[in-house]
Amino acid sequence: VKGDIWIWMIVFTLSIFSVLAVYSSTGALAYQKYDGNTSILLFKHLMMVVSGLILMFIAHKINYRYYSAIATVMLVVSIPLLVYTLKFGAQINQASRWITIPLIRQTFQTSDLAKLALIMFLARELTRRQEQIKDFKKGFLPIFAAVMVVFGLIAPANLSTALMLFGTCILILLIGRVSARQIALVSVGGLVILFAVVALGPRRGVYKSRVEAFLHPERTDPDKAYQSNHAQMAIATGGWHGKGLGGSTERNYLPQAYSDFIFAIIVEEYGIFAGFFLIFLYLFLLFRCVKIITRSPKAFGALLATGLSFSLVIQAFANMAVATHLLPVTGVPLPLVSMGGTSILFTSFAFGIILSVSRDIEENKKGVLHETA
Repeated sequence: VKGDIWIWMIVFTLSIFSVLAVYSSTGALAYQKYDGNTSILLFKHLMMVVSGLILMFIAHKINYRYYSAIATVMLVVSIPLLVYTLKFGAQINQASRWITIPLIRQTFQTSDLAKLALIMFLARELTRRQEQIKDFKKGFLPIFAAVMVVFGLIAPANLSTALMLFGTCILILLIGRVSARQIALVSVGGLVILFAVVALGPRRGVYKSRVEAFLHPERTDPDKAYQSNHAQMAIATGGWHGKGLGGSTERNYLPQAYSDFIFAIIVEEYGIFAGFFLIFLYLFLLFRCVKIITRSPKAFGALLATGLSFSLVIQAFANMAVATHLLPVTGVPLPLVSMGGTSILFTSFAFGIILSVSRDIEENKKGVLHETA
């Protein structure tokens, strides 16, 4: 195992949190699907976590420069998949986010692939077109078009994910030395799409009720603030030291206790100290990734690590902010902790790419030291 050892330690720690929290929070789901047998869900999740670690290991062994070659292919594949998902995906809460992979019958959230593909594509294009970036048609138009298309296809079904991805893209453009005028153009385009989705889209009622429940919980129907209220109760009753493993009561009331609100269950069972420890882990992850970014000798490696690391950390803090009622309810999982299928694999793949950049830095450093010895 090579790459930043601290990131590996963070990954293993989050994986342990994940297995314990998912086992504790899937009781209701187990009764609905498996007659109360939580071991089945634990085994499935454990296999997915192990598969993610294996994928991460393989990804970190591949030279990160090869990811530049597949970035465009991934983006081209993800766009029709997003279109297919919008039209034929599984409908949940008026949103089509998942499609089912034939034969294995595994659900697949296409936005996970598109998010990873767009970040890789931006890192590639900003590196290749650095000399032409001021030329709108030759340098900037492909980048602008990619951001608008992916954002526009994800937003109707998964606005929270689309907004976080859009923010990450703006950050990549800033670091990639794109002009303020061009970034403003991207921002205006994003605002137009956002307005169309929120004001004209089929989920506008959902957005309105969630914002109202967030801003005015005292005037909101308790049923509409159900998830947020029980998440807050879980955190409040957990106290500093928690109720202990398996001691959660709110897991029986929260519909997505094992996914969107797993942070609340962790705090309820392990206490506020555990919550702060999770926050520290993600902040420390960001710190280690920033060190990788500043040490990377190649622009592509720096931009790639920037986009992937900030995307993961922003998602983590968005999930925790929802659980603590700092943001309206969204459907964002906690990276490497929430129960999930393909989302764990894509998150693991992203970590593997970051570690690949880190491994390359270490090998270059050893090569320089060997030459000077």
